Amino acid sequence: QVQLVESGGGLAQRGGSLTLSCAASGFTFSRHAMSWYRQAPGKGLEWVSGIWSDSSDTYYADFVKGRFTISRDNDKNTVYLQMNNLEPEDTALYYCARNLGTVVIGSGDPYDYTGQGTQVTVSS
Repeated sequence: QVQLVESGGGLAQRGGSLTLSCAASGFTFSRHAMSWYRQAPGKGLEWVSGIWSDSSDTYYADFVKGRFTISRDNDKNTVYLQMNNLEPEDTALYYCARNLGTVVIGSGDPYDYTGQGTQVTVSS
């Protein structure tokens, strides 16, 4: 069965960095684009970033452009989210998601599985 397991969350200070990982199993990882989403307390789920199945292109929400970098290693079935210059507004539960297709350009691209999430808390 499809499994997505996020890790790497934790507590960071404003301006700090964290790297999230998402280990995938149960499907052919290299055939799917992958995305990161987040949900802050009391808010809805919002798309953060996406990467194509072959890593040839990446996309970001405006609120993380220039601060976050998504990458993947298809040999390790893992997708990453490097988060720099963190802000208190980045505090949220972060999820990775399997997109249905091989490309993703934004929140409108469908996904079918997410992991359980990893908590990121940024203090001021």
